[in-house]
Amino acid sequence: MSEQTEAITTFQKFRSMLGIAVFFVVLLLFTPVILLLLILSFGRLSSFVVEKIAPIITKPVFPITGLRFTVNKHVDPIPYPAVYIINHSSTLDMLTILALGLPRVRFVAKWQFQYNPIFFILGHLTGQVFIRREKSDKAVATLQKNVKRIRRKELSVMLAPEGSRKHPGIIGPFKKGPFRMAMELGYPIVPIYFEGNRELSEGGSMITRPGDLTAHIHPPIDISGWTVENLDEHIAEVRERYLDWAGVASEEENSRDDTFQ
Repeated sequence: MSEQTEAITTFQKFRSMLGIAVFFVVLLLFTPVILLLLILSFGRLSSFVVEKIAPIITKPVFPITGLRFTVNKHVDPIPYPAVYIINHSSTLDMLTILALGLPRVRFVAKWQFQYNPIFFILGHLTGQVFIRREKSDKAVATLQKNVKRIRRKELSVMLAPEGSRKHPGIIGPFKKGPFRMAMELGYPIVPIYFEGNRELSEGGSMITRPGDLTAHIHPPIDISGWTVENLDEHIAEVRERYLDWAGVASEEENSRDDTFQ
């Protein structure tokens, strides 16, 4: 057991569980309002729900759990439509993703989220994309099927190139899906780096320590010169940025990560 895990106190566990409970209670209270808005607007208020209501639902969780969440914009205004990519290694990522309130964004989430009836209903009504990450061919097919809808409605999309939060290293290997999708859409890639999420909450648990979480929204990456032939090279360059933001000097240092696996 790591020193960080031992440092979690009973009080911190209580605060974490209370924060989870509050999140679902607030979500449950807002669900009828969201459904009414979506039904009356014939779905046209989907972006309003994601941009304005989702951050409100997550807001009470941060003070309850002792977390301080800030957004550091290295570009302003935030570009859209775009493909937003994030580093993914903590269950806190779900909160910080929703708290961002990015413009006209839709999320690519794992298929299992649909097992929660509220996530299933709200996810499908607001046009989120659910994929089977363990089956890469079906995941790619699902993404390709949604490309036309996303482009037609000028929506942005958010994906995690690492796929799952359970991966080797501080920054896991990057899959091609998000980058191929950006090429098909003709959208720039906007890298978002979550600082503090991994350090404060282990990958498979919602138990968190109090502390600071920062979402760094970086300038867009122009992909106009990307091709299938040079895609691997560009993906490696983007991942190198994440390694640098994570303070990892080498792949060997990146692999020395026994805290969260």
